[in-house]
Amino acid sequence: MTQASLRIGTRGSPLALAQAHETRDRLMAATGLSSDAFEIVVIRVTGDAVQDRPLSQIGGKGLFTKEIEEALLSGDVDIAVHSMKDMPVLQPEGLSLDCFLPREDPRDAFVTLDDHAGLADLPEGAVVGTSSLRRRAQLLARRPDLQVVEFRGNVQTRLSKLSQGIAGATFLAMAGLNRLGYRDVPARPIPPDAMLPAIAQGTIGVERRTGDDRVREMLALIHDRDTGLRLAAERAFLKGLDGSCQTPIAGLAEIEDGRLRMRGEILRPDGSRVVSDDSTGPLDEGVDIGGVMACRMLHEVGPRFFSD
Repeated sequence: MTQASLRIGTRGSPLALAQAHETRDRLMAATGLSSDAFEIVVIRVTGDAVQDRPLSQIGGKGLFTKEIEEALLSGDVDIAVHSMKDMPVLQPEGLSLDCFLPREDPRDAFVTLDDHAGLADLPEGAVVGTSSLRRRAQLLARRPDLQVVEFRGNVQTRLSKLSQGIAGATFLAMAGLNRLGYRDVPARPIPPDAMLPAIAQGTIGVERRTGDDRVREMLALIHDRDTGLRLAAERAFLKGLDGSCQTPIAGLAEIEDGRLRMRGEILRPDGSRVVSDDSTGPLDEGVDIGGVMACRMLHEVGPRFFSD
């Protein structure tokens, strides 16, 4: 690579910028290049521009990626940094996604300004805010007595809404809090056994143009193999279910004793039914493990599970 800048496309939120800087710093360490060799390019995406409606009403997972991928295809940026839980399972023709940074804590966090030990301690009828259909369904499955309200915005916005009494509690991702260094947020991690996280939660993916060998070789230096193996299973599960932001799906793959364990969950949007599965197999068979699990669960629930 010459001293010409490698342009890194990203959203402009504080978390997205933190992820772009982490990617740049890892590339600097791996290649020996200085920060002058990189340029971070902020791209406004639909998901950030539209704040007055739930995400499920304005589209699917492409809400946070479409404009960045267009900039990548047009050559305005050289790589794109994404939160993998926002990524569709298929990339546009001409783009490749095969670089994943080491995964952060994938767990959800329960956040409240009141002195509650956890979700089970909320009083009957308490108001909980979330914009995630998955979290809404999981919450109602466990506590159907609670009221759930739409809750969008960054960490500061959500904490402000809690202080205004709009809701008594909400959820955030532990990975985002860790990457932003928000140690003082009153967040309590939720074990996956109690609340399975979103597919690929806590993972940064770096997308490139197919055929760009210079970039491919650079990204190979910072790719984390274990994270890639875990995401292969999770995204195969999501693909098998034809999942989107309008579908309550949860899943987590972990490496235990040299083998891959995949847990999956699908829910009716109102939380009235939850179907779970758990499977373990060889590390290099993640795609098969996730895909077979999806087929098995779809066979169990039938084709009208999400629409009824």
